[in-house]
Amino acid sequence: MAWNWAWIWLAVAIATEVAGTSAMKAADGMTRLWPSLIVVVAYGASLWALSIALRDIPVGVAYAAWSGLGIVGIATIGRVLYGQVLDPPALIGIGLILAGVLVINLFSTGAGH
Repeated sequence: MAWNWAWIWLAVAIATEVAGTSAMKAADGMTRLWPSLIVVVAYGASLWALSIALRDIPVGVAYAAWSGLGIVGIATIGRVLYGQVLDPPALIGIGLILAGVLVINLFSTGAGH
């Protein structure tokens, strides 16, 4: 199987967005220098990688994956790093977001695969 660089760039965009949002918690309202710098650099990298992915992936599909998988990633990191517990409705909602991303990417003819 050939590498599809657009989807790799999208994965980089998602990972850096999750890193930036995770650092935002540590930045404490952007009052701590190093975590704040990580936020700015990570978000810049995320938007740059997303813009490259958008060359080949439709914007709606890319944004759905970027935001949806970012939500799942942040919820997971919140649980692991910060001990945040989500109630059942929150978990169901996140599950529905993940299901939506999967439906778009597995079944949509406009997903750019």
